[in-house]
Amino acid sequence: MTKKIILDTDPGIDDVMAILFAEAHPEIELKAITTIYGNVTIEGATHNALYLKQKYQLQADVAQGASKPIVRPPVGPTVVVHGESGFGDVEVPAEVEGEADARPAYQYIIDAVKAEPKEITLVAIGPLTNLALALQAEPEIVNLVKEVVIMGGAFGVNDHRGNVTPYAEANIHDDPHAADIVFSASWPVVIIGLDVTEQSFFTGDYLDKLRVDAGEVGQFIWDVSRFYLKFYKEKVGLDACHVHDPSAIAYVIEPELFTLREGPVRVVTDGPAEGMTIQKFDGRTYLHDEWEKHTPQRVGVAVKDAELLEIYRQSIIDYGRKMS
Repeated sequence: MTKKIILDTDPGIDDVMAILFAEAHPEIELKAITTIYGNVTIEGATHNALYLKQKYQLQADVAQGASKPIVRPPVGPTVVVHGESGFGDVEVPAEVEGEADARPAYQYIIDAVKAEPKEITLVAIGPLTNLALALQAEPEIVNLVKEVVIMGGAFGVNDHRGNVTPYAEANIHDDPHAADIVFSASWPVVIIGLDVTEQSFFTGDYLDKLRVDAGEVGQFIWDVSRFYLKFYKEKVGLDACHVHDPSAIAYVIEPELFTLREGPVRVVTDGPAEGMTIQKFDGRTYLHDEWEKHTPQRVGVAVKDAELLEIYRQSIIDYGRKMS
């Protein structure tokens, strides 16, 4: 049975890897790509999404989302990681075919889940502003969404605590107020954060083999990954990149790849720990407890990384053959 998803994304090098994974895997129906600022500006994100739609004849709608966070000042695009275009050194044509849906992303999400109640999984791999705006405009969607899967956050498991500050992951840090709204809502959320995404690696060798075995799609992933791998080598000291955004897609395909821990989650919204994600999972009763009244959500704490990498590889190879 296919799993219908709306992918909320800021494309983005690892976003490309995730979008093509979602399109490639036979068990996923990619209904729409809703765009968000983050790795690039909102205009850049939408342009990149439309380019991918044109390049790979995606059936997914594209809807443009928010251009800035709900409260905090914008952090700005992550050019140092993703390059000026968002696709590293790969040039994106100035003109692309097609147009985004007339509705803003938050309204597109509301309308889509109302049209197909309990059938659509929202997968968010950028800042969570669009999801928070949808909740604010139509709180009832908590009962209409099948599941919400988020790549973001870090909970200190496996010694992973943050990647843009000592205690914050980039997507959450970009809009901590939105993240707190999304995590506190009474819908079922699975958070695939750095605790698990930094346990899986696309090595240089892995991507080289994908380039050989997956045709033009493998070549495109290899091309966009050059800038990313250079960043990881120079700034992180790795001859590999972490499997951030594709891990969220992997969860939708094969939840058993991940071990999850349950408990309410809150986000620090200002000060030096801005963007820090904290889960209460001890079950104790406290005199003062800002977690107690919120819905328990699930956080990834372990991953079968070798199996995840094999599912990704096989999906892209099969897709590459289909496209050639």
